[in-house]
This record gives sequence, C-alpha cells and structure tokens, in this order.
Amino acid sequence: MGEALTKLKEQARKLKQEIFVLVEANKHPKVPFYVKLLSVLIIAYAFSPVDLIPDFVPVLGYLDDIILIPFAIKFVLKLIPKDVLDECREKVRESKNVKKKNWNAGIVIILLWIAVLYWIFKLFFK
Repeated sequence: MGEALTKLKEQARKLKQEIFVLVEANKHPKVPFYVKLLSVLIIAYAFSPVDLIPDFVPVLGYLDDIILIPFAIKFVLKLIPKDVLDECREKVRESKNVKKKNWNAGIVIILLWIAVLYWIFKLFFK
C-alpha cells in the first residue's frame, strides 16, 4: 500500500510539473495559436475548483482528475515542437514556481468562473 501511494504522489508531482510546462509553452513564439488555446483551457480546468463531474459523485467524480486531465495534458504536449518542449521543461526545472502554491492563478481562475456565471445568469434571466 505504501509503495502505491508513493508512486501516486510521484505521478501527481510530474503532472503538476507538466502543467507548468504548458504555462511556459504558452509564452513561446514557436507554439501555434491553437495549441496555446487548448493548453489555456486545460490549465484553467486543472486549477479550477469546478469539475465536469463533481467530486462528490462516487467513483465518477474523480474520473476527470485521474484520466481526463492527464490525457489532455499529454495530448497537448505532443502538439508542441520537441525543441520548445525541452526548453520549457528546463525552465520549469529551474523555476521555483513549481514548488510553491500559486494563489494568484487560483484567484484569477475563480474570478473568471464568477464572470462566466454572471454572464450566463444575465443571459438567461434578463
């Protein structure tokens, strides 16, 4: 049981690092616009407190966290040119941002969700 937990923690750490690689890739001029757009959506969803399937739904609630997000990250990483990907991974390894929680990003994402919900509310309840 302890070995499985250690392996799961290591996979989670790598996943977090790959999210920061996507953030770095978004800044790179060689990355196509559609890849940047996809990665922004994935980054926002990964850090968002709102899920497609709420976590309180038994088994299915964690399906997006366990399968959907890692699959989406791997898919977008394959769309990034290898030289850019290597460069971004190196920047992330050298960065201290991966080691700390980024409250600013969390606040921005929450504010974006509030704005979207407000817009939807205004649209349907004129």
